[in-house]
Amino acid sequence: MTVKTEAARGTLTYSRMRGMVAILIAFMKQRRMGLNDFIQKIANNSYACKHPEVQSILKISQPQEPELMNANPSPPPSPSQQINLGPSSNPHAKPSDFHFLKVIGKGSFGKVLLARHKAEEAFYAVKVLQKKAILKKKEEKHIMSERNVLLKNVKHPFLVGLHFSFQTADKLYFVLDYINGGELFYHLQRERCFLEPRARFYAAEIASALGYLHSLNIVYRDLKPENILLDCQGHIVLTDFGLCKENIEHNGTTSTFCGTPEYLAPEVLHKQPYDRTVDWWCLGAVLYEMLYGLPPFYSRNTAEMYDNILNKPLQLKPNITNSARHLLEGLLQKDRTKRLGAKDDFMEIKNHVFFSVINWDDLINKKITPPFNPNVSGPSDLRHFDPEFTEEPVPNSIGRSPDSILLTASVKEAAEAFLGFSYAPPVDSFL
Repeated sequence: MTVKTEAARGTLTYSRMRGMVAILIAFMKQRRMGLNDFIQKIANNSYACKHPEVQSILKISQPQEPELMNANPSPPPSPSQQINLGPSSNPHAKPSDFHFLKVIGKGSFGKVLLARHKAEEAFYAVKVLQKKAILKKKEEKHIMSERNVLLKNVKHPFLVGLHFSFQTADKLYFVLDYINGGELFYHLQRERCFLEPRARFYAAEIASALGYLHSLNIVYRDLKPENILLDCQGHIVLTDFGLCKENIEHNGTTSTFCGTPEYLAPEVLHKQPYDRTVDWWCLGAVLYEMLYGLPPFYSRNTAEMYDNILNKPLQLKPNITNSARHLLEGLLQKDRTKRLGAKDDFMEIKNHVFFSVINWDDLINKKITPPFNPNVSGPSDLRHFDPEFTEEPVPNSIGRSPDSILLTASVKEAAEAFLGFSYAPPVDSFL
């Protein structure tokens, strides 16, 4: 089988093909990295650091909310507020309630596992986070924000649902909907790009989810194909709310430098205040990637990519419809005040001609048949998960909660940092 490139206009040699595979693997690994880890890597790259925009950006190495940077540390909780450091801080849930079956994802602070609840026989995705790692990177406020956002997601079909959360002395557990249709990133890597009707369907469901978050005054801030899952029928499910910013009202702004390099909006790179239109920029970037195979301003050289985002005009090949072109130009407008969605948020996206064939009532009620069916046979069908995860053994410590633990300084710190994490739904929600 031969592979041709437009640049070379010829058949690749075996050595060139190996080189392309190496580049693709590096690209995929970079895409899975958090921005914090990525910044640390490019900080050690002398070439990238010479670029003035990168030098400016690297001055912020940790995403912290400005209003929290100079805040005085809160006083230690009273004895009555201390978290119970027994087997579980929530007596109704503990690790031993589950059979942990497979690793299905990994992140900076822990793993996501397929688990079966022993009593209910139901399958869940359980996100297990290490408190020590979270505290080391000072990310506890983002974790608590993720929990808060998850609690508000119960009413939307395209947002992953939280069933309950609990904690032990050293770990946090999110018990989430189990979604096994695969990451959009996974399917894009396999198919390179999507036809326009398929891209439109996904973009509409994503926009609906973002619009709902905005209605709750939440800005998502980290839209990318890795955070977009397909359920067993092929519908979109948005996940990973660790970078969400709450309490951003209409025309409200924030200024935290965070996100994923390929999808950073110009105003974020400029370290200017930004608003909910940052999510519409990211929607434009994801739609562009679905149609063309790579993010709109992508370069393997980070400094060049940042310069492209800030200064390079949007280039669109002629193989898309005029309505798609117009939508991309509106979403990927560098001036956020002129960006599609700046005036009337989701309603501007919803009413765009590109989505004129979408019946939004049918969409929200999942009455539109998805253009692609993952064809999973059941919960144990892991064909759409990366073998890098599923072939990894499940750590014994995941499902083990010590009967007793010494109350060390680090454990005390963890107790104070995650007060109120545990959550169980109201009793009547089970009826």
